[in-house]
Amino acid sequence: MPVIIPKAIPAFGVLKDNVFVMDTKRAFSQDIRTLEILLINLMPTKIQTENQILSLLANSPLQVSITLLATQSYIGKNTPKSHLDRFYKYFDQIINRRFDGAIVTGAPIEHLPFEDVQYWEELVQIMEFLRTHTTSTLYLCWGAMAGLYYFHNIQKIALKEKLFGIFEHDMIENDVLLSGLNDKVLMPHSRHSGVDEQQIRSKDTLKILLQGRQSGISVLKDKRDIFILGHPEYAAQTLDEEYKRDKQKGLRIAKPENYYDTNGMIRMQWRSDASVLFGNWLNFSVYQDTPFALNIP
Repeated sequence: MPVIIPKAIPAFGVLKDNVFVMDTKRAFSQDIRTLEILLINLMPTKIQTENQILSLLANSPLQVSITLLATQSYIGKNTPKSHLDRFYKYFDQIINRRFDGAIVTGAPIEHLPFEDVQYWEELVQIMEFLRTHTTSTLYLCWGAMAGLYYFHNIQKIALKEKLFGIFEHDMIENDVLLSGLNDKVLMPHSRHSGVDEQQIRSKDTLKILLQGRQSGISVLKDKRDIFILGHPEYAAQTLDEEYKRDKQKGLRIAKPENYYDTNGMIRMQWRSDASVLFGNWLNFSVYQDTPFALNIP
C-alpha cells in the first residue's frame, strides 16, 4: 500500500520511481481507512528527512497518510519558508485531532541541556499530546533521548568521541518489533551523546530490544512507544555527506566506521533492517491497536 502525500511535495518526485506513493487527490477517492501518521520533523534539513522517513513508511503494506509538523517557537533557516507554509502544520492546528501513530525525529542539538533547547516547552506539549492522541510514537536519535528524559527521567550523557558509522546490534529480548530481523541488526549512528544505561536497566517500565558492543543500548520501548537512538532512516549518502561537511568545516572527525568498502565506496547494508523495523512498528504498534474511528477517546 502507498504512503499518501501531496503530489507537489519534493518527496513525491524522489520516491515515485522506487516505492509506492499516492497523491492526496487519488487517495481521497478510495474507500479505505488509511493510517494517520504525524511526523514531527525537528531536523534543520527537513526535505531530506522527509524523503528518508517517507520512503520507509511507503514499504509497508498499509496505506499511510502523513501530516507534517514543525515547531513554531523555533523556525530554522535551512528549509525554505515556502515549503514550510505549504506542507507543514503547527501544533495549534492539530491539537484537536487524533492520529494512529507519530514519529519524532532527531535534531543536531545534543550539546544543549534539554531545558535550554529553544523549543523545549513546545516539544513537551507535543509529547504530552502524543501520549493521549496517538496509539504509538516512534522516537529517533535526539528525539529518543528527549522522550526518555521527559517520560522516564533518563539522563543524556556526552560520549568521549562521536559514535559515527554502521554498527551491529544483538537482540536482547524477544519482541514483535524485531520479527523478521536477523540475529545481527545493522543501524547507522551519528551522535555525540548517549543515555545513562544504568538508569535504563533500573526501570521495569523499559524493555531493551537491541544493544551493540560499540553503540550500547540502541532500541528500547515502554508500554506504548519506541525509542531508537540510531538513524535507521538514513539514506545511503547521508553519513558520507555529514563526514564531508564536517571535514570542510575543519572539524576533527574520523571516517564513519563500517561504511565504506576497501575502494572507498559506500556499502548500503542497513536498509532491509530499517524497513523491517518501520514496518513492524506500523503493523504491531500502530495498526493492530489503533481504533477504527480516530475520534474514539
